[in-house]
Amino acid sequence: MVFKRRDRRSMWTTLREALWPRGGWTRAARYVQHRLNRLPDPPERIARGIFAGVLTTFTPFYGLHFVTAAVIAWVMRGNILAALLSTFFGNPLTYVPITVVSLQTGYWLLGLGEVIHEHGTVGYKFAKAGEDLWQNFRALFTQTEPEWSGLTIFFDEVFFPWLVGGIIPGIISGLICYYLSVPLIRAYQNRRKGVLKAKLAALKKKKKQADDGQAAD
Repeated sequence: MVFKRRDRRSMWTTLREALWPRGGWTRAARYVQHRLNRLPDPPERIARGIFAGVLTTFTPFYGLHFVTAAVIAWVMRGNILAALLSTFFGNPLTYVPITVVSLQTGYWLLGLGEVIHEHGTVGYKFAKAGEDLWQNFRALFTQTEPEWSGLTIFFDEVFFPWLVGGIIPGIISGLICYYLSVPLIRAYQNRRKGVLKAKLAALKKKKKQADDGQAAD
């Protein structure tokens, strides 16, 4: 096939680059910034998309962040591609603080307090929910009894608090990115328009000189 990779990457290489891309996260961030700046839309529309993408990273819908960001951007009449690119705000370097802030805010808003620690750590609840999912999948094809206790605890003490708690820090972070993005994108677009006008003027001048030279001959 024409577009098939010549050097097939191993599973470990793919996983490693997902955690740490080639060139590092700084280079990846600059690439995203470059793509956002070059989007053909007004700065406010692009910034609304950025808001949607950043807000989405504070939700527990992992695996569905692209869909969630696109829906929020569509509702807000923001740039959907900007929303998809801005989900980059959630990456292996930021997932931990985002999760901690969202969960702690959710626990505070819901008044769960110390009750939340009765069933173990967050990691343990993830593991128990995974075990229940696997057992319930097996129950579809075998005589294994379904198990819902781990999933119930996970929903009550992780997913729902995360969903509720991520709203406030997500909106705050999204607004900060929105108000920072608008002037930066506008300045980039104006500078780019200036460069294009200068190139067009230079081409017209060159053409005029060529035409004058031919007329003189």
